[in-house]
Amino acid sequence: MKNKLLFIYNPMAGKSKIKNWLSSIIECFGKGNYEVVIYATKGKKDAKNIVVDCLKRESYELVVCSGGDGTLNEVISGIMEFDKRPVIGYLPSGTTNDFAYNLKLPKSLPKAANVILHGEIFPFDIGTINGEYFTYTAAFGLFTDASYETPQAYKNTLGRTAYILEGIKRLPNWKAYNMEIRCGDRVIKDNFIYGMVANSVSVGGFRGIAGKDVLLDDGQFEGIFVKMPQNVIEFQAVINDLLKGNLNSDHIYFLPVKEITLICEENVPWSVDGEYGGEHNTVEIVNLHKAVSIVRGVD
Repeated sequence: MKNKLLFIYNPMAGKSKIKNWLSSIIECFGKGNYEVVIYATKGKKDAKNIVVDCLKRESYELVVCSGGDGTLNEVISGIMEFDKRPVIGYLPSGTTNDFAYNLKLPKSLPKAANVILHGEIFPFDIGTINGEYFTYTAAFGLFTDASYETPQAYKNTLGRTAYILEGIKRLPNWKAYNMEIRCGDRVIKDNFIYGMVANSVSVGGFRGIAGKDVLLDDGQFEGIFVKMPQNVIEFQAVINDLLKGNLNSDHIYFLPVKEITLICEENVPWSVDGEYGGEHNTVEIVNLHKAVSIVRGVD
């Protein structure tokens, strides 16, 4: 008897390249002795709704999604509603595909499909931000809105460059948030232009920005909070430190995070896995240790 595989894909992700490989991917899964049930998403929350509806009706050994990090987030959010959680497979077809880099997945979709059949099942940490699930990053401040406000057509045409160009447009409008951060036994009060809680070696297409020793299954996230620079020279120093993964900086607070609370007098817009995550004046983030399992490549 064949095992059941639920395959959900976002036809609009990246440059819609999934459409060119759809037949090959389904054929690959069929050869792996899977009965494939396939759905295409039509809008936001579709992936989550499909997962919930399908898992309520039938049992699946494997749930595979193709799209960007936002699609993966929705699939994980749906799976988390169940006590018995199927293994996840990911075919990255978005613009930056940050989380795919963690999983050692090839850029070729047919090759990535083969990894799903023959790779390693890996339990990893995810998080919640005010009760909503996220896969690898929750962030606020400078540049973060570029990920969800950049038009999809620009992303498809320019790739990661589209995010950079959109972010540069925001530089004249630096905004600092006066925040209190509570993490473990530390309480920090300062003005921040950027903050991130991440579980990834790549964020926004930039590798190493969360440090050099990121583990996805160690029960903690990396918290990075950048103080408001006093001048352009300080700002450039901050950017250089972030790009080099140098977090021992006078301008950066670096915290290991199992649970963290951030409080601000005003509402702060957040980006969650590259999508708009709402505005909050109080945010509570919690690490869920090895909550789900995904297939990754092996060396």
